[in-house]
Formats: sequence, structure tokens, C-alpha cells
Amino acid sequence: MQKDIEKEIGWLLKEKYHHKPTEKFYNDVKRLKAGEPVDYVIGFTNFLDYKIDLSKKTLIPRQDTAFWVEQELKNIKNGKVLDIFSGSGCIGIAILKRRPKVLCDMADKDKKAIEQIKINCELNKIDKKRYKIIKSDIFKKAKGKYDFIFANPPYVATKKIYSVQKSVLKYEPKIALFAGTDGLYYIRKLLVEAKNRLNSGGKIFMEFSGEQKPAIEKIILQNKYSKFEFKRDGSDRWRWVSIG
Repeated sequence: MQKDIEKEIGWLLKEKYHHKPTEKFYNDVKRLKAGEPVDYVIGFTNFLDYKIDLSKKTLIPRQDTAFWVEQELKNIKNGKVLDIFSGSGCIGIAILKRRPKVLCDMADKDKKAIEQIKINCELNKIDKKRYKIIKSDIFKKAKGKYDFIFANPPYVATKKIYSVQKSVLKYEPKIALFAGTDGLYYIRKLLVEAKNRLNSGGKIFMEFSGEQKPAIEKIILQNKYSKFEFKRDGSDRWRWVSIG
């Protein structure tokens, strides 16, 4: 634990203060020692090599998410994408940066997330003609059809709140974490409607927690999706599913 803190302090000094400690630096060290995530203290993180501002304290992008997004991007060259439950906008921004022929809508119902996505699109110099930011509760205001839907929904079960890291519970937005007793509230809502929002040959890519796999397979079958494949992350854990 001590080594982790020392590493974070070193990163903070380099990335935010450019090796020049000030009074603010020492105040930030106190924040780190109190348990605040280093990404919030520094103010940004990296996602697939792109700088993601976190000044609005949206959910911190995870490397597990970056892994599967990178895998699925290998099969995408063009088309229209929906990044739903977008949060910081990290997925949509990575798609737009790596695939210059793609158009992308980024949707989230949280006001802070909408503000954060705007900041990150400007930070990463995304052409405004290539994206749209939509304040929407799932598909409510996200109209039309898409070739690909990327979804990282809230999926933590409230009954498992005891297993969530204390720093995550204290500092990260609960709206982006929890999804009912079993963690499947938003996944159910998403999969009921998503098949009607796909163009012919379209696909959904959705993150989940490994133990939810059997329940999600049932939801997929109940909603009469014809093709799906569960996939493992870099740690050999079930992490996401490709549908369609």
C-alpha cells in the first residue's frame, strides 16, 4: 500500500506539477493519502493513449474497458456508432480518434457526464461534424439506428456493495456504478430496445461483471437475439458480450 501511494505521488508530481512541488502539490498529497483516486487528484487519465479529463468527477475509465474496446475496434472501419452510458466519453472519443470514417453519438442521462463529454471532445480536437452529445436515459432521446452500439452500463449489484472498494464508494458517482439488487436493471432495459436500434448486420458490444454471464445469456435469449458471443478480458475473466 505504501509503495502504491509513493508511486501515485511520483505520478502526481510529474504529470500535474512537472517536478515542481508547490503548496497545492502538498495539499494534493493529503488528498491521495485520504484515499481519493489519483486520477481525480491529477484531473485526468489516459484511455487507449488519449487524454480524458475528469474534472466533473465522472466514472474513472478502467483498463478492463480499454481492453475490450480495442479488441472490437479491430473489426470496425466505418459506420455510425452509439456510445451509450458514455460517462466521460472515453469510449466514443477512442472510436472517433482511431476510426476517422466513423460517426458517433455519445449518450448519458447525467448532466455532469454531458459536460464532461463536451470537455473531452474539445480536449481531443474531435471534428464537431462527426459526433453528437445526447442527454438521454438509455434510448429515450437517442433516436435513429446504428451500425454499432458500445455499452458500459452500470452493473454493480446493490447487494454486493460490501465488495466495492472504499475509495470507489466514497469518490466515484454511484449513478454510474449501481443497477438494482442484481446489477442487471440497465442491462435489461438496454437489451429490450437495442435490437430495434440496429441497422442490418449491426452489433452491440456490452461490458458486464463475470458472474452475471448466465443471467445475461437468459436476457439475450428472451429478447430473441440470434447471435451472441461472450468474451474474456486480459485476465481471462468474462468481461463483455458481442451481440448480433
